[in-house]
Amino acid sequence: MKLIFAIPVLFLLSFNGHAQDATVKDSTALDSVGKPKFNYKALAIPAALIGYGLIGIESDQIKSFNTQIRAEVTEDIDEKLTIDDFSQYAPAASVFALDWMGVKAKHSLRDRSVILATSYLILSGTVLGLKSGTKIERPDGTSKNSFPSGHTATAFAGAEMMYQEYKDQSIWYGVAGYAVATGTGLFRMYNNRHWLTDVAAGAGIGILSTKIAYWVNPYLSKKLFGKEKKTTTLFSPTYDGKTLGIGLVRMF
Repeated sequence: MKLIFAIPVLFLLSFNGHAQDATVKDSTALDSVGKPKFNYKALAIPAALIGYGLIGIESDQIKSFNTQIRAEVTEDIDEKLTIDDFSQYAPAASVFALDWMGVKAKHSLRDRSVILATSYLILSGTVLGLKSGTKIERPDGTSKNSFPSGHTATAFAGAEMMYQEYKDQSIWYGVAGYAVATGTGLFRMYNNRHWLTDVAAGAGIGILSTKIAYWVNPYLSKKLFGKEKKTTTLFSPTYDGKTLGIGLVRMF
C-alpha cells in the first residue's frame, strides 16, 4: 500500500532537519553582535515539500500517484472522521498549554503570541493566494480550492512552533507535535478532501511560515513594543478550508 510509505515519508521529511538543529544550530541563532541570523539550510525541507506540491500540479506522473493513493485511502471508508477540524489546532494550543502546566517555553507569552499571529498571517495569505490562483479540484469534486491544504498548513505551523519552544526541554515535544500534524494531513486525505500534493505543500507552507515568524520576531517586537511593554492587540486571519475568520490576540 503506497499510503503506508507516503505518510511516514511526509513525517520524516518534515522533522528530519530538526535532529541536527538540536545539536548544531537554531534556525534563528544570533550572530556575533546579537542580531538574528537566519540559517538558510532550515529552508531545505519546507522548500522540498512545497516544490513537490507545485510540481505535482502539472506532472502527470505525480497526478497518477495522487490518484492511486486516493483510491487506496477511500477504498474501505464507511464514514468520514472530522477529527482533522480539531487536530489542526492541537500543536499550537499545546505551545501555550505546556507552559501553563509548568514546562518552560523558550519565549514569553507575549512573544509566543506575536510569533503565532505572524505565522498565521503569512500562512493564511499564502494558502488563500494559492487556492485562488491554482483552482485545483478537490478529490471529492465539491470545489476547486484543493491546493494547498489549509488544515495541514495550520497543523504544521503549530508543530514547528512547538518544536522551537520546547526542544531545549525535550525533542519529544516536537516529535509529538509533528506526529499530530502528520495525522491531520492523513485525515484530510482519508476524508477525500485533499490530494497528497496538497498535504505536502501545506506542510511545507506551515513549517516555513513559522520559521519566518521566528526570524522576524525580534524586529517586529521592537516595532510593536520598543523598550516599554505596552498593551497591544493583534488580529490574525484564520482559515480552516471552509471558513475565513479573524483571531484576536491581546498582550499586556
